[in-house]
Amino acid sequence: MDKAEQTMIENLHKNTGKTLDEWIKIVQHEKIEKHSQIIKFLKEQHAFTHGFANLVAHKAKGSDAGSANNTTDLIDKQYQGKEHFKALYDHLLLEIQKFGKDIEIAPKVAYVSLRRKKQFAILQPATKTRFEIGINLKGQEAKGKLESINTSNSMCSHKIKLSDLSDIDNETIDWLRAAYENAG
Repeated sequence: MDKAEQTMIENLHKNTGKTLDEWIKIVQHEKIEKHSQIIKFLKEQHAFTHGFANLVAHKAKGSDAGSANNTTDLIDKQYQGKEHFKALYDHLLLEIQKFGKDIEIAPKVAYVSLRRKKQFAILQPATKTRFEIGINLKGQEAKGKLESINTSNSMCSHKIKLSDLSDIDNETIDWLRAAYENAG
């Protein structure tokens, strides 16, 4: 478990008076199947913020990196049927790691979270034809490749859609670097 996750778990207990294990039992008692439904339940019935609801949902379903036996397995599963995007992911990761030595790479079931003091981006093979970079740049106007995400429960403020390794250009790297710098 990383420090950011440990801090969230401690703050969950401070803010709600219940431990993570108690919240997991509450969610399991409800017999909710889908991740998004767990988040909705916790937000609507217990006034959770999205971050805390997402944490509990991942832990209740065992779908976070900490619950997996091997983070490499999580990444391998993300690219099953989307193997052509693995080279794109690897190239992005190499470029992003040049930003600094303080980057935490945290694989999840469906994406890889990139954090500094807070999450600044996610890398996700979204479909068989589209790879998405989620970027946190709140307040930034959408322009060029940078598209706004307007859903209330999104963990990122913007996204960049890629379909091929050749789509990774200076603009893509510059937006990622801006998000990295903003997260420090």
